[in-house]
Amino acid sequence: MNPSYLAQDPTLADFGRDPWWLVLGKIVFAFAFGLLATLLGVWFERRVVGYMQVRPGPNQVGPFGLLQTLADGLKMAFKEDILPKAADKVVYFFAPTISVICAVTALSVVPFGPMVSIFGHHTPLQVTDVPVAVLLLLACSSMGVYGIVLGGWASGSTYPLLGGLRSTAQMISYEVAMGLSIVAVFMTAGTMSTSGIVAAQGDATRLTIFGTEIPAPGWYAILLLPSFIIFFIATVGETNRAPFDLPEAESELVAGYMTEYSSLKFALFMLSEYVAMVTMSAVTTTLFLGGWRAPWPITIWEGANSGWWPMLWFFGKVIALVFVFVWLRGTLPRLRYDQFMRLGWKVLLPINLVWILVLSGLRSIEDWDTRGKVIAVGIPAGLLLIATLFWPSRRPQPKPTTQEQVDNRPYGSFPLPPMDLQVPPSPRITRVVAEREPANIVAGSDSREV
Repeated sequence: MNPSYLAQDPTLADFGRDPWWLVLGKIVFAFAFGLLATLLGVWFERRVVGYMQVRPGPNQVGPFGLLQTLADGLKMAFKEDILPKAADKVVYFFAPTISVICAVTALSVVPFGPMVSIFGHHTPLQVTDVPVAVLLLLACSSMGVYGIVLGGWASGSTYPLLGGLRSTAQMISYEVAMGLSIVAVFMTAGTMSTSGIVAAQGDATRLTIFGTEIPAPGWYAILLLPSFIIFFIATVGETNRAPFDLPEAESELVAGYMTEYSSLKFALFMLSEYVAMVTMSAVTTTLFLGGWRAPWPITIWEGANSGWWPMLWFFGKVIALVFVFVWLRGTLPRLRYDQFMRLGWKVLLPINLVWILVLSGLRSIEDWDTRGKVIAVGIPAGLLLIATLFWPSRRPQPKPTTQEQVDNRPYGSFPLPPMDLQVPPSPRITRVVAEREPANIVAGSDSREV
């Protein structure tokens, strides 16, 4: 085994030379990764959200509750499979499988590591790669929504249909923003191949701060910070995760497009959501976080990016992004539909177009290879984007006092006790006293006159 050869980045010429059994092994590994990551992802989400909400989470089935997801899957398998009478049986049956197949297919062009030696064969840790691999990722992401739309339509019910329509509008809105954010990656890397994009992020950048040069990773998450922020927001919208889980919206649509599904078909829909979350985390790692390359402090070690070690860095980045998905679900409430549409069309899309225009201007400069100047523009632009997203849209109104709230309460509302904690006189007693008061006054005056 030649370590220097294994340290090289794979190219398109390195694919298509493996024996059939090695290709089959890679396919099985990618499928097993998606399935196992999904099972552990459900457990991971329950544990993390439980920790955030100060409750234990799953801790009874298996060590640390690791087998809880498997137990839930078996429970769903043995439940009764109900078929609605008005459903389109063929489409109703195949709709859940479309979402799962599209999410798993996207893993075929994701690089898990560099060139390695497997039983004497030098091969990249990637199923395959094509010159337009990123377009394949976008196609899989776009096709996955068909499972949701067809599932809502084929159920023959109103609420699933509304959930499917919501998902259609959501896909159209955020697929545009996602595609435009990847344009910046194409312009910078000069290729649409996933292995080529990872190789382009391998060059370290030297930044000069106060006259001192410091090394910085060439990750596009730093170089193209606005594109990274927009891409990740669009990714959350594409995977129907909170706060963008409008196609489901359990509090509004009774689980949305999944309302009429049960047993294994319902489990497939749930599986597709978590597979898509893991897949998009892997895609984000590939496009913006250097792929399988080690982060900066570890790169001091010469063997960090060779052999099987890069798989560890890749999985660590994917887990970190999945944690962000879970963090968002445990922190943010669901957006209203008008807020969701406004964010996609009036905020993300214009900012993306302006950023691509600025990036095109920087690319036309002769010293385009000096990435420090691009970072000097990209980081402030990314911080400005974050400030724009979180800046309050209206001036906060002064909070009314307690007495003002009591005075402004609507007529007929529930009566409140007085602020001075004194019990008011009974209305009946007050009325009786008022009726008797004139007679008492007359009687008193007569007695005094006598």
